[in-house]
Amino acid sequence: MGYPLQAIHVPKTIDNDLPLTDCCPGFGSVAKYVAVSTLEASLDVRSMAATSTKVFVLEVMGRHAGWIAAAGGLAADHGIPVVILFPEIPFDQPAFLARVDAQVKHHGYCTVVVSEGAHHPDGSFLAEQGSKDAFGHAQLGGAAPVVAQMVKEALGYKFHWAVADYLQRSARHIASATDARQAYELGQRAVELALEGKNAVMPCIERTSDAPYAYRIGSAPLDQVANAEKFMPRDYISADGYGISEKGHAYLLPLIQGEDYPAYRDGLPVYVTLQNHPVAKKLPAFEITK
Repeated sequence: MGYPLQAIHVPKTIDNDLPLTDCCPGFGSVAKYVAVSTLEASLDVRSMAATSTKVFVLEVMGRHAGWIAAAGGLAADHGIPVVILFPEIPFDQPAFLARVDAQVKHHGYCTVVVSEGAHHPDGSFLAEQGSKDAFGHAQLGGAAPVVAQMVKEALGYKFHWAVADYLQRSARHIASATDARQAYELGQRAVELALEGKNAVMPCIERTSDAPYAYRIGSAPLDQVANAEKFMPRDYISADGYGISEKGHAYLLPLIQGEDYPAYRDGLPVYVTLQNHPVAKKLPAFEITK
């Protein structure tokens, strides 16, 4: 057809599982939402622990990578007993139940943050339904109720569970200022790369320091990004496999810093929406030839 074609990929996934970039736009805000939700729900459970609920289970996204679940571990900074189930750590039912039981006996309550992709040692998901989606992925029926019922049957503790689902990725009202800034910076760099004539590249974030947090915008070749996943490094996960390590904490904490509130009207946030107005055609007509 004769038209020049450039492929500039902007990393954008809340799963934060793309290689060659320190983080992806969207993840920092989801991490902030999950950390805040874990904290708030846990404080509510703590207020009832003497007479009612002992265990709260929050299910978050992350089929193969546990970055989002890891964010729940930041609530531990406020004294919350959190047990995390990562996709990177095969599920050990006796060890998990013992961990929850110990936390409840020590603190009076416990919060479990479970990734939707938590799985047994044989690779089967805790919540696998047996069917497949259009991409051949196992259809998951909800890990939170499975885990909660497991706790009830084995330990007898009263529970509540919730699934963050779309709420975690649409919570613009509690966006991380760091995340919003990086999204604009990566978008700008993508345009610059296109104007520079670059092709098959992805602008990426290269962290240079944890504290103080510092980074630069670089670029990475797409052939090293496509069909690759970045998982939680084992040393970002605590030795027992149920929390985040100091290294994981140092990675996560800068990404949730700052608030980037939208404008509000009548008590509700006002969101930017695409107008989708058509523009005049600029390219000449062409014919597809075989």
